[in-house]
Amino acid sequence: MKLLRNLCRILVGAVFIYSGFVKGVDPWGSTYKFIDYFNAFHLSGLNSAALVFAFLLALFEFTVGASLLLNIRTRWAAWGALLFMAVFTPLTFLLALTNPVSDCGCFGDALVLTNWQTFWKNIVLLALTVIVFRERKQFNSLFNYLEQSVIVLISLLFLLSIEFHCYRHLPILDFRPYAIGCNLSEGMNIPEGTPQKEYEITLQYRNKNTGEIQDFTEDNYPWQDTLNWEFVQSYEQLAEEGKDAPIHDFIIEHPLLGDITQDILQDPGYTFLAIAYNIHKTNPAPQEKLNALAAYARDNGYRFYGLSASSPEEIRNYASKHPVGYTFCGMDEIQLKTMIRSNPGVLLLHEGTVIAKWGWRDIPEVDEISNRNLAAYCLSAGQKESDRYMLYSLALLCAACIGFYLAKKYRKQRNKTY
Repeated sequence: MKLLRNLCRILVGAVFIYSGFVKGVDPWGSTYKFIDYFNAFHLSGLNSAALVFAFLLALFEFTVGASLLLNIRTRWAAWGALLFMAVFTPLTFLLALTNPVSDCGCFGDALVLTNWQTFWKNIVLLALTVIVFRERKQFNSLFNYLEQSVIVLISLLFLLSIEFHCYRHLPILDFRPYAIGCNLSEGMNIPEGTPQKEYEITLQYRNKNTGEIQDFTEDNYPWQDTLNWEFVQSYEQLAEEGKDAPIHDFIIEHPLLGDITQDILQDPGYTFLAIAYNIHKTNPAPQEKLNALAAYARDNGYRFYGLSASSPEEIRNYASKHPVGYTFCGMDEIQLKTMIRSNPGVLLLHEGTVIAKWGWRDIPEVDEISNRNLAAYCLSAGQKESDRYMLYSLALLCAACIGFYLAKKYRKQRNKTY
């Protein structure tokens, strides 16, 4: 029985750690997933709290998982795991029956499961969790109470710092098909003869006269009637099972030239894509840097386009307040959110391959890249970022060692006192 309960504890802890971590490195992705669920269940009033839910869910899962795996505060962790599974197992059963969103997002983009796969995974995990809960009083930690508290605190601070960094910049681990090094043309292909998934995209527009939000399909949405309707958001539902290409619905519509997708993907030079999935939510602070980057691209014979799902009128209104030095093209909002977790953000392509991504806080100054080979600059910048993450990890390890040292010193001092 001892072997069984420890095996269950380790398995449950590892799953919770993995689930919490992959959500933590992509808080905006989790936020979008929460919004998808809220919209599907007509709870759009909660959309403004989606980011808070994303932060808290990842923190809870990771901390519970770390506690179980390291056998610290195990009674508390067993209660947390059981309550979590008691809520999410019936919820995933409901999702599997109704299928409001194509995948649950329980492992972010790192491991995409269907709703039924998620439900059966939760059934197995619930069984393991019940065993851990029943045996929770039999677990004895190697650490004292204070040392366990230090470990829990370090776990919380570790993931919170990752979440905050990825919220302000970009995910430190990118599991999406638009990650640096991915070729977009290759990502759009699936083996010949393989059945493909089919989606139904719902577009929500607000009536400017009544304020009412209505759902439309791609066949009847009022894209030309900008006087009476304004775009709110879109979401997709799986209509037919099948295998999907990693990248789908990747179509760039130029206002004058039409579909320029292949022109961009096959360009032997460099292409900058400034992404603002929703122009109303775009931060205008980096607009001057974007304009300078667009001028640099023109001077060097590179392409530079803006990409947005907003209407031409909304883009014109934005440009009247914040001068834009480049042309905006139209693209699906879901794809834009997947491409980069920043609004705005910049992708740099070379022959259809992503060689750099920048959130709006990290857009480079023209002085940094002028008179330099772009590919070499991106490689050097990526190496510096990796080195920085290594330093952060070492700093965290040092902090953990200091915490343990202080905890042991405090225990010895207390023992001498008594």
